[in-house]
Amino acid sequence: MEKKRARNDIIFDILSIIQEKRGKIKPTHLMYKANLSHVQMKKYLEELERNSLVKKNLGMIEITQKGREFFLKYQQMREFEKTFGL
Repeated sequence: MEKKRARNDIIFDILSIIQEKRGKIKPTHLMYKANLSHVQMKKYLEELERNSLVKKNLGMIEITQKGREFFLKYQQMREFEKTFGL
């Protein structure tokens, strides 16, 4: 049985998916690619928007500069953990 994703891993996945799509994506596409229900996605996007990591613009979800910075720092932290086998 697979382990559930942690909250921060889901946030990282969301930001990663948006990054892969040149910084913007339609909400439905994000929901499917991140493997989230509509309710889950809505909850995460509200939190990310409240913290200025993403913004809604013309029906698209866009990553902000702050979101890019968070994504890069979290990615570095994951690589650091892997280096030490954590």
